[in-house]
Amino acid sequence: MHIRPATPADTEAIMAIYNWEVETSMATFDLIARTLDEQQQWMAEHTGAYPCLVAEASSDEGLLDGTVVGFGSLSPYRNRPAYSTTVENSVYVDRSARGRGVARQLLADLIAAAKTQGFHTIIARITGDNGTSVTLHESQGFILVGIEREVGRKHGRWLDVIELQLLLD
Repeated sequence: MHIRPATPADTEAIMAIYNWEVETSMATFDLIARTLDEQQQWMAEHTGAYPCLVAEASSDEGLLDGTVVGFGSLSPYRNRPAYSTTVENSVYVDRSARGRGVARQLLADLIAAAKTQGFHTIIARITGDNGTSVTLHESQGFILVGIEREVGRKHGRWLDVIELQLLLD
């Protein structure tokens, strides 16, 4: 597997991974799949200090070389200036590549990118029933800082958000 910065050529692959989660899972609170224009805008917002990284498969993993099998990003945590040293992370892996360490490597590289950019802390906001993502983040040093009860509703269910944090320095 190879992790690299996303390029405009990755837009449709990232959109396909994300939209599958929108339509079938609770991993995101978006309710409507992104259009190509919306995904292109999102890509433009995830460069520089707020990168999007993609994971490409290699043939030794039983997948076609260069296939985008996951992505992760850093985003501003809040828009007020005092939050400028805090970022929020997101990691999504195509269902065909789960259990292969893709998310672990993406998260590790996002943490390194956040340190390089001089950020102080990373926040992960995870749907309450996504124990796999909680475990992933805890394995990278994130600690639980709170649970927001029933703050979202999707597919007819109330959803909690688990908030974890990693201090970088």
